[in-house]
Amino acid sequence: MARKRRHEEHDNHERWLVSYADFITLLFAFFVVMYAISSVNEGKYKVLSNSMVDAFKQTPTSKEVIKQNQPVAGVPDKLVVLTAVSVPSPSPKVLEQTQKMQGMAGDLKKSLGTLIDQGKVRVTQSKRGIAVEISDSVLFDTAKADLHTESATALIAVAEMVKNTDNLIQIEGNTDNQAMRSGQFPSNWELSAARAASVVRLFVDVGVAPQRLVAIGYGEFRPQGSNDTPEGRASNRRVTLNILADNKDEVAVLPPGNETKPAPAPAAPK
Repeated sequence: MARKRRHEEHDNHERWLVSYADFITLLFAFFVVMYAISSVNEGKYKVLSNSMVDAFKQTPTSKEVIKQNQPVAGVPDKLVVLTAVSVPSPSPKVLEQTQKMQGMAGDLKKSLGTLIDQGKVRVTQSKRGIAVEISDSVLFDTAKADLHTESATALIAVAEMVKNTDNLIQIEGNTDNQAMRSGQFPSNWELSAARAASVVRLFVDVGVAPQRLVAIGYGEFRPQGSNDTPEGRASNRRVTLNILADNKDEVAVLPPGNETKPAPAPAAPK
């Protein structure tokens, strides 16, 4: 009986195979889980992309390039992924208008090159159109609204360039905040408006259609420099020719120029 018990208690040297098999099984399960996590479920992602299409339906010019498929369990139904959104190309009309304005701006810079180099004229272009900003010293005597004879040459060159187009032209007069000493103009309002009107009259004489022209006087209330310095006041005394882009039907209300902070309180008369 004792001999039989000793035989049953004899060590089994092949038990390591059981542990090894368990280890291999666990390792296999681990790699299966890792593979499942790393795999991209294309069907579910495409369904989720459709949700993004619905979210962007408020933008009618956007186009979503998305294919549909059935949902797969395990991924939240309301998660959205944007797969592709294309921005529409500009229309031929917009491209034509852009090229036209770029060409006009280039011609103006060439024609006014000398005054630009002297810092008396600045030509800029934006979505709104082309702005030709001219220092008042080029055009007028102090507190006067009659154009200099020599300044007419530059303005006539601008008028010749635009007279055969259909763009609206908004002419803005601006002054500094110094009190008027002229009996002809009670305030800077009248002076700035009269200067803008003088340029309008010249454009009409050259052949620009009157219905395309608007004269605006802003007085001292749209400064672009400080009225506390001579340099700042000089930059505020200007006439700006705004050649507006593709808005010939907006004749009722024309948008103002660049927004600026209100001018400081007028200085005491000297």
